[in-house]
Amino acid sequence: MSWQPLDDQERRQLLGSGLDKAAIFDADGKSPWASSPGFTVTPSEIKEIIEAYNDKADVKAVQSTGLHVGGQKYVVLKADERSLYGRSGKEGILIVRTDKALLVTHYGESTQPGAAANTVEQMADYLKSVGY
Repeated sequence: MSWQPLDDQERRQLLGSGLDKAAIFDADGKSPWASSPGFTVTPSEIKEIIEAYNDKADVKAVQSTGLHVGGQKYVVLKADERSLYGRSGKEGILIVRTDKALLVTHYGESTQPGAAANTVEQMADYLKSVGY
């Protein structure tokens, strides 16, 4: 199955919900599919993310070491087989993995984290429903 970029409505839904930056990679983080202008997730940051997903411990190491995205360090609040949530001050990151995709998103300080998480989790559900 080939990747089809998000249409305008899906992009507005994802970024119009308080998320100000987003990137989509393949599930292994090796291939970037799309990203917001100026939002860079470096290879070393992707490596940290993938290592967090591969950690099968009850309490993942990333929960004590933190996670870097876009050059910023985040305290990890949630880490499970599907989602990684992090916070730095009043802003945060939400990372969700599907069978074939990895969503890396950022929300600003004026955004309610729960609303942003709901949007990203719903987008991940949608991608899974269409084979990603």
